[in-house]
Amino acid sequence: MVSIIIINFNQKDWLKKCLEKIRKAKISLPYEIIIIDNASTDGSAAEIEKFEGLQFIENTKNLGYGKAVNQGIKKAKGDYLLIINPDVLISHGSVERLVEFLENHKEVGIVGPQLRGEKGNIQNSCFCFPHWFTPIIHRTFLRHFPFGQKELRRYLMEDFDHQKTREVDWVLGGALMVSKKAIEKVGLMDGSFFLYFEDIDWCRRFKEKGFKVIYFPKVSMFHDYQRLSARHQGLMALFDKIVWIHIMSAIKYFWKWRKK
Repeated sequence: MVSIIIINFNQKDWLKKCLEKIRKAKISLPYEIIIIDNASTDGSAAEIEKFEGLQFIENTKNLGYGKAVNQGIKKAKGDYLLIINPDVLISHGSVERLVEFLENHKEVGIVGPQLRGEKGNIQNSCFCFPHWFTPIIHRTFLRHFPFGQKELRRYLMEDFDHQKTREVDWVLGGALMVSKKAIEKVGLMDGSFFLYFEDIDWCRRFKEKGFKVIYFPKVSMFHDYQRLSARHQGLMALFDKIVWIHIMSAIKYFWKWRKK
């Protein structure tokens, strides 16, 4: 069985599209859908009630991404867990191909699909581990200097052919499939990360336990990419709550892995 875990926060319209796309995909494997809603205020709960056969956890407050994912994992009955955001739309056969890949590659703990935008453009969904200065370069004028451009090319894997399957450091947490047996050895996501860096941390822990993290472009999914942490640049960013959440998560991550 496959457990499809969707983490929602005020994305009612995308959640509806996501669920409709799952139904239309006519997944040939037994599957369940588990939705964790982080106290949305946009009427998401009412929208979910229109769909039958769902398991729905409605949190009374926003617990953050990592804790919400963990709620879904604990409830999941599947051998394989597809964790997606509402703005990720699966394609026909994609779930089956991801499961087949994990079944044929027991050394792999996490596999991430290729993500594409509205115009068919390939989005960044696999990365190298960041250095402590990578987020600073990414968010400031330093990205325009040669050393900054070089670091971002490394981090974003811009020199890699994104049509090829390969082992990577980490894949985007908004769309990945993971083996339940691997989770039993590695553990749940670190819920102390409210938002951002929980996927990097999780992939790193999988690799420490000997599992591979794989980028798998033979499966492609649509993603309405919205980088919340980049809504403001420069001084305006200092007044953005999301930016500060991103900064705090970065500090927490680099402190946690400081001796590695």
